[in-house]
Parts: sequence; structure tokens; C-alpha cells
Amino acid sequence: MSDGWMAEAGPDPTATARAIAGVKEAFLAGEEVGGVGPRVRPVVAQSWQRCVGLDPAEHAPVTLTGTDLESYRAAHPLAQVMELLRELVGGVAEDGKHLMAVCDATGRLLWVEGHRWARGRAERMNFVEGAVWDEASAGTNAPGTALALDHAVQIFASEHFRPAVQSWTCAAAPIHDPATGRILGIVDVTGGDIVAHPHSLALVNAAAKAAEAQLAASPGWRRESDGALWVPGAGEPASQPYAAARLLALGRDQAVLVQRGRETRFNRRHSEILAILARHPEGLTGDQLATALYDDDSASEATVRVEVTRLRRVLGDLIGSRPYRLTAPVTADFLDVARALREKNAQAALDAYAGPLLPRSEAPSVLDERNRIDARLRTAVLESGDPKLIDVWLERCGPDDLDAWERLVPLLPPGARRAEAAGHVRRLAGDRVPRPVRHRMQR
Repeated sequence: MSDGWMAEAGPDPTATARAIAGVKEAFLAGEEVGGVGPRVRPVVAQSWQRCVGLDPAEHAPVTLTGTDLESYRAAHPLAQVMELLRELVGGVAEDGKHLMAVCDATGRLLWVEGHRWARGRAERMNFVEGAVWDEASAGTNAPGTALALDHAVQIFASEHFRPAVQSWTCAAAPIHDPATGRILGIVDVTGGDIVAHPHSLALVNAAAKAAEAQLAASPGWRRESDGALWVPGAGEPASQPYAAARLLALGRDQAVLVQRGRETRFNRRHSEILAILARHPEGLTGDQLATALYDDDSASEATVRVEVTRLRRVLGDLIGSRPYRLTAPVTADFLDVARALREKNAQAALDAYAGPLLPRSEAPSVLDERNRIDARLRTAVLESGDPKLIDVWLERCGPDDLDAWERLVPLLPPGARRAEAAGHVRRLAGDRVPRPVRHRMQR
């Protein structure tokens, strides 16, 4: 395992934490860090970059409680390996006065177990069952960063983005669906500085691999000819499918959900609901979903409830309530573009971009996401300095984009293509010049 994924507490963890805190303070003040600080790993600096804009004082949101939480985690595939995880990690956490946490593929904590004293401390920062700890909700932290990078990782003390978490150190590893390779969730151990030891990272990584092996061998799971993995739900026959679905919403007015090789097309309103819920895996209240869907105050939660009920008739239990959410992993083409942009991979973002998100939608949340993706994609392409990327952008997305043509011309070698590009610049620049108004002479 690469040393870059391990925390580097050094012989004096307190001094190390203080040094990292100084670098982060400079980063938050706007100074360039880029992973070159004396004690800041690139994996941490890059996570800080992804977390820019988060309020450091906020806590991770709790989105699922009570019977809703109990029902959701009872039906989750990782419920089948919890005894194994408790045996491998839970006992170590209890003995060391640490915590073991297991979250789903959205970063929602489903189980938080361990020493009573540690649990009491963790509650004060909302490290509790039902809270969402992905990077977008909680900043840099081991479960969230492991989820973002699909890799086991340790986060030490002040490497955490939010101050409330900086007295903790954690190590986390992803658990994958043995058939599809998709992330089912994360196993994490959280405690004091001692968790920065390499053994902690090795422990969660080994536990994740053991969980995957147990799932693959479980008689309750079976592989179909298409490679999907089926999991019996609570009270359901073994033929009940658990298969990741994919939402296609770029460049089309009606979204398509692909699940187990079958395509389902939706009307505009249901397309908007699916896109919004895919963007908010932590779930939304009825009021929040109404605000995301409608640009005035005329729509009520009752209106939303009717639409969700209609959608549930098509998708069944894939749509949950209290909060409204997708109850199984759903990938989406527009989320792939957004992820590539966060990772500063302009090539991957452009490759995944099939057009604007639900181009005719006027739902506020969809409009915001569509405009954000389009603007960030254009900026990433133009700033890449790659003539091939800019050329593809012009051909597919912005044939009349004067700034893009002006960026392209000096990047091209002398020849016909450069002359053609220069011609586009002259034509478009000419179109921007207002024509003088001609007045007829009076006789």
C-alpha cells in the first residue's frame, strides 16, 4: 500500500498536527498549498481543494433516524457482514477506546459502535448513525475521502477539514460489490493519534477484503449471466434484485434509467426528481424537494408527494421517503462529469459530457447544476491548453465561442487548420462590432 495513503504523525504527533494546521490556515487564507507543504500529503491537499466552500463550523447533517434508519440498514447488503466486521474491527476499537463505523455508498453512517466514552465525544460532532460523512457534507475525513477516491486512507488530526474533527484520527477502506466492483460502503476505525499507525490502515483494508469475500461466498447472493449481484431483501425472496442503476440525463429532455439491462424513460417532472435525488444522496425533505423543483411558492409538499408517489409506482422501493432519497446506488452521467471536473480531469469530463443536463428543464436545482457544469467544463477545457480538447469543445459545444477560437489559434501549428481557426476569429470578432447606423440624406 502506497505511503501516500498513510498518515505521517512522526515521533511528535502534537508538533506534526500543529504544523499541518499552520499549512491549512494558510490554504484557507487563499495561499497555494498544492500538496507541497512540509507535512501535507498530496491526497490531503487535493481533498482540501475539493472541500473549498464548505462552512468549517457546520456539522455533518443527520438525514435518517428512527425506524427509517433501522429499515434502511436492515435491508442494506452490508448488514450481512456486520458480524464479521465486528469480529475483525469492532473488538479492536472497543479495546482501544476507539469507534468502528460502517457507512453506505453515499457516506451515510449506518453503524457507529465502540467504546462508550468515544461514542459520547463523537456525538458532539454528529459522528452518529444516520449522519452523512462524505466530503461534500463533512469535509476531509477518512470515510468521505476513501469514498471519493475508492481507496483505503488515513486522515490524521488537523488534516481533517473541519476543526471539530481535528482531535480525531481515522482510517477507512471501501467495501465493493464482488460482482460489479461498485462501492457498497466504507468500514472505518476512528480514535486518537494511535490510529495513525500503519496497522490501523492495514486492519480496515483487510476487513474490507474479508467482507467482500464473505459476500461473494454467501448463499444468499447469486450471480446472474449479466454479472449483476442479487441480494435478498428483508422479507423478500432471493430473486429480489440488488443492482446499481444508471441515470442518463445529459443532452436529453427525458431521463433514462438503465437497470439490469432494461431502460425506463421518464417524463420531464420525474426526470427532474431523479436528477435532483441523484445529486442529493443524503435525501431531501418534502419542502426541500419542492424548492428544488419549483421556482415559486405555489407548490406544496403535497404536490411533491403526489409526484413521488407516481414515480414510485414505476420504480418501487428505489424511491424512499422521510427523507425522499434513492435507496440503492444510482450513478449518473452528469455526476461523472462533475466528478471529473473536481478531479481536474478535463479530458474525462469532456468525454463524459453528452450535452446540457435536461436542457428544457426550468427546475431551479436542475438549472443551477446545468449552468454550473457547463461553465466549469468550458473553463477547464480552455485552461487546459490542449488544442485537441479545445477543438472538440468547439465542434460539440461552442462553435461560436470567440474566446475558445482565440485560445485555439496560437496552439495550432502553421497550416490549414490554423488558418481556418483564425478565419473564425475574424468572423466572430466582426459580428461583435456594432454596425454604424446609416441615415438617409434629407433633400
